[in-house]
Amino acid sequence: MKHTALCIAATLALSLTSGVNAQKPVTGAHVMELTKEYLAVAPKRYIGSPGHLAAEHFIHDHFKPEAAKGNYIDDTFTARTPQGFMTMHNLLVKFPSTNPAKRDNVIVLASHYETNYWLKDINFVGANDGACTSALLIALGEYFRDHPPTGDSVWLLFTDGEESITSQWSDSDSLYGTRHIAAKWSGDGTLPHIKAFVLADMIGWKDMNVTRETNSTPWLEDLLAKAAKETGHSNYVFRESMAVDDDHIPFKQRGVPVLDIIDYKYGTSSDPEAFHHTAQDTIDKLSVQSLQVSADLFLGVIKLINEH
Repeated sequence: MKHTALCIAATLALSLTSGVNAQKPVTGAHVMELTKEYLAVAPKRYIGSPGHLAAEHFIHDHFKPEAAKGNYIDDTFTARTPQGFMTMHNLLVKFPSTNPAKRDNVIVLASHYETNYWLKDINFVGANDGACTSALLIALGEYFRDHPPTGDSVWLLFTDGEESITSQWSDSDSLYGTRHIAAKWSGDGTLPHIKAFVLADMIGWKDMNVTRETNSTPWLEDLLAKAAKETGHSNYVFRESMAVDDDHIPFKQRGVPVLDIIDYKYGTSSDPEAFHHTAQDTIDKLSVQSLQVSADLFLGVIKLINEH
């Protein structure tokens, strides 16, 4: 009888848990599966490589319905780098608001999708650094396809050339994609319509705790803290505080409110950056739970930006 009761209780608990997970708009399990698929197709995605092209095709193939509507844009540009001129591609997916009064306001969700050119000769796949956040954006796009925004329009921006071409990161050798598109949108009048630029970077690993990133706009940092509280994830944010040079900087420099959702520390207690930009940045470092937290935080932040 005791064994039977325990089995019934366990089955009921599993059923309830599954029900809760099933109700999530975007599940961590799905983001993990997309990450695995992405890494299988394009494990090494440095600029100019077959994997880089495969990554572009992977992203495009997930947004064929948007492409058919003219809402998928390949922003191709040529960048001057320490290795000469390189062709790069920002990939933009638009989900216009169903509310005409809000349609011109835009929330940009961004993540870089490539791997480091200077790591091309080692087995660097960037599972946490680029792959899982690209997968997160794809999953968010699937959600907005089925549930079009009723507040501000949502644009997904898969950025290219975030990583430096050489091992020496500098202002001129990094952030190629966002430096290009921020300037482009400044020139064509898009920039004033961007209500917030929200960046995802390195937020899939098992010990993830989102950094309070001090280059971000304070009111957006406050909304992230509120979203964490509302989703029950306050213990996953703001244990550490630091400034990070990342894809949000070119937009910040042009006056756009920005938020970098990142856990810069990615390693061990003795070496907090042990896995960053190494062959140890692999799928086994990630967890479904961290990806679930990240998905919940993004949707929570979007909701709060719409209310702001």
